[in-house]
Amino acid sequence: MHRDLSKRLGATALAAALCLGLAGTASAQAPQANTFDVIKARGQIVCGVNTGLAGFAAPDSQGVWRGLDVDLCRAVAAAMFGDASKVRFVPTTAQQRFTALQSGEVDLLARNTTWTLSRDTSLGFNFVGINFYDGQGFMVKRSLGLKSAKELDGATICVQPGTTTELNLADWFRANNLRFTPVVIERLEEVNQAFFSGRCDAFTTDVSGLAAVRSTQGPRAEEYVILPEVISKEPLGPVVRHGDSRWADLVRWVHFAMVEAEELGLTSANIDQHLNSQNPAIQRFVGAAGGLGQMLGVDNRWAYNIVKQVGNYGESYARNVTPIGIPRGQNELWTKGGQMYAPPMR
Repeated sequence: MHRDLSKRLGATALAAALCLGLAGTASAQAPQANTFDVIKARGQIVCGVNTGLAGFAAPDSQGVWRGLDVDLCRAVAAAMFGDASKVRFVPTTAQQRFTALQSGEVDLLARNTTWTLSRDTSLGFNFVGINFYDGQGFMVKRSLGLKSAKELDGATICVQPGTTTELNLADWFRANNLRFTPVVIERLEEVNQAFFSGRCDAFTTDVSGLAAVRSTQGPRAEEYVILPEVISKEPLGPVVRHGDSRWADLVRWVHFAMVEAEELGLTSANIDQHLNSQNPAIQRFVGAAGGLGQMLGVDNRWAYNIVKQVGNYGESYARNVTPIGIPRGQNELWTKGGQMYAPPMR
């Protein structure tokens, strides 16, 4: 950052060190009981979600959880119990989320979590799909006049600990021979407050998160701009524990069912009209043929229940993510130039 720009920014740096925050959770032991059977006996899924991220997981004015990740949890409940309401949401911070899953506090983590090699192996997790393709970016005040993240030399940057965001931030600044001072704050609400109050020159997280946070500012949202650089790949998806193959299979195919439904043109509004369809793919989907639910240990109408009660992937996206200003892009169906793709359901 040029000296005159540093003067314009003028934010006070807080002494804080980058800390991935994963090592302490790696040794935690997962419960030995079969998760699928435990959930069936309990009659309810316990789903770990964000503490509050618009478009993905946040309580509305009546306290009802809404969002793309929330819809996935409800879809799993619809598939397993035939009732999308049979789920309890547990808010988790970036640092708490892995311990919550490892310890058995939650059955499933659907919390804008990036799929990485280390998390998929040494932490004892299985990522069962990607429900949102994302990448890390930077947000700043429009009044600073910045056009590129490469103008952030010497800036203070708000970031959450225990995230891939921290490592990406350090790697990118080092690779570009730039300096920065991290302002590390655990809870998202406090990070937001720090950034919008001017304690940080920039805020970095996934671009979806930046858009979600900006959308909470109402008329002031136009005062902030997301810079053009996307500095990482962030494939976000649901996570379960190692050793729970039956449970992992169900969660995986619930996500795929929502994608497949959109491709087949099945929506919550029209699926009943297709119950007697002669299309073999639709017959298998609605449970009229193929016995797919039996293979997963649930009712053969499992996919029908998902779409009827929650909707397809496109419906969920339009209801939750589109309103915060994020176009489909990579998250469009593969038939429309995106990366959303379901293996054959047969």
